Amino acid sequence: MNTINWHTLKQYAWGWFILMVIAIINGIARNSLYGPYMEELTAHQVSTATGIALVLAATWLMNRRWAIPDKRTAQAIGVMWLTATVVFEFGFGHYVIGHSWDRLLRDYNLLEGRVWLLFLAATTVIPYIVQVMDHRHR
Repeated sequence: MNTINWHTLKQYAWGWFILMVIAIINGIARNSLYGPYMEELTAHQVSTATGIALVLAATWLMNRRWAIPDKRTAQAIGVMWLTATVVFEFGFGHYVIGHSWDRLLRDYNLLEGRVWLLFLAATTVIPYIVQVMDHRHR
């Protein structure tokens, strides 16, 4: 039975801060480069897609430095990243920026075309995907 590699998990906890910086840059790009030229929903969807691509690329690069040794550790990294992202989003969004809970929950409504849940799902599974892809090539 595989156990979680705690050293790798700690490294990827630091990696989450790298992802946070990438997400901020992605948001700035949305608000300043292409967001003003399209509907808000479309900008949200484009930003979500680019965010997923950036998380995948960053995780792939992190894995070059800190190889994810097994699937169980990869799953733990994904759950840790999911938890940290949601806690940050609601904590910072509500208590620092001052968004209402309704405003924050709006991005979770897939029926209205809000695709933030896809970003969260991708962030959760990307470490696993990277580990499996890398493991095949070792």
